[in-house]
Amino acid sequence: MKSIDRYMARLIALPLFATLTIAAMLLILDRIQKLFDFVATEGGPVSVVWKMLANLLPEYLGLGIPIGLMLGVLLAFRRLATSSELDVMRGVGMSYGRLLRVPYMYAIGLAVLNLAIVSYVQPKARYAYEQLRFELRTGALGASIKVGEFTHLGDRMTLRIEESRDKGSKLSGIFVNAKTPKGDWIGVTAERGQFLATDDPNVIIFRLTNGTLIHNRADFKVPRVLTFSSHDLPIDLPKFESFRQRGGRNLELTLPELAKTGHDGATKQLRDSSRSEFHFRLAEVASMFLLPLLAVALGVPPKRSSSALGVFISIVMIVTYHKVNQYGASIGELGRIDPIIALWAPFCVFAALVLWMYYTIAYVPGGQPIAALERWAGKAWKGFARHVLRRRRRELATV
Repeated sequence: MKSIDRYMARLIALPLFATLTIAAMLLILDRIQKLFDFVATEGGPVSVVWKMLANLLPEYLGLGIPIGLMLGVLLAFRRLATSSELDVMRGVGMSYGRLLRVPYMYAIGLAVLNLAIVSYVQPKARYAYEQLRFELRTGALGASIKVGEFTHLGDRMTLRIEESRDKGSKLSGIFVNAKTPKGDWIGVTAERGQFLATDDPNVIIFRLTNGTLIHNRADFKVPRVLTFSSHDLPIDLPKFESFRQRGGRNLELTLPELAKTGHDGATKQLRDSSRSEFHFRLAEVASMFLLPLLAVALGVPPKRSSSALGVFISIVMIVTYHKVNQYGASIGELGRIDPIIALWAPFCVFAALVLWMYYTIAYVPGGQPIAALERWAGKAWKGFARHVLRRRRRELATV
């Protein structure tokens, strides 16, 4: 690799990985509070939050990698242009095609990585995330007993604990209400208690200390009352239904599974939805090969301009294209339009726009695809500044 290639690689690497890190952190911060609230409401262990976030990370990378690639290349070319290094390189005979060699190395590597993520990692991570949500709702993760509230263990037992210490190993102020399969009714109050494991994974022992037990049955004239210093109360853990098999949703199917379902699906709706998701993932990955060209067109500002409008436009274009693809996938899933047309027609329009912008800056003398937008933005800003200034003057005049 020549020195110019190493230089380009360093210029691209820092903003690329910084963008990936910042994008992932922002998306995680947006979701982490909701996950903590959800886990706390369901009474699950806090550690499950980190597992859920880890399973969401591949989904975030699916959008973060294209944005990181785009901004990495764009900011590299913008730095070259604003420091006049790009003029020197062009002056010694380097074309934009030559300068795009390293950006396309990044694009190919990241496209392969993104394809692996959306093909295999993301579907399985999505299924694992949904499984964790299911287990939290059903209590299969060992949902904690909330202090001061009535907790139902299955259909036959209700438990309430006033105080918990030493991470739940010492419980006090205990009330238990239980019904046996024979219809007996048992009520227990105790000063202290402790949960103990047994050889049977479906049964635990609740050892109670210094309490009173009331046992009642339909044929009892008077309920039996027992005062005890120590009593072991067996508790049958509720049986939880198993989670569904992976593949209940298209988001959980790998790319080969989507291709097979799209061809051999039992119903037309299933085939259309699978084909739509299949082409959506491929179109998203294919668009990454257009991003270096778009980055050059938007990263090189007009002469004697230091505006960062191109950075803003690049993010808007990527997000807009992503949303258009999502809409096309929804339309294709409904069967109104063939998924190939719904997903690849926007890709062709996006590709034509990017190629035109790149051709304008690379082969048209003095061509600048965003020059008109730069002028419009400058005029709009000046008009806004004059309006604010006039308003401020009027306010000062009335004082």
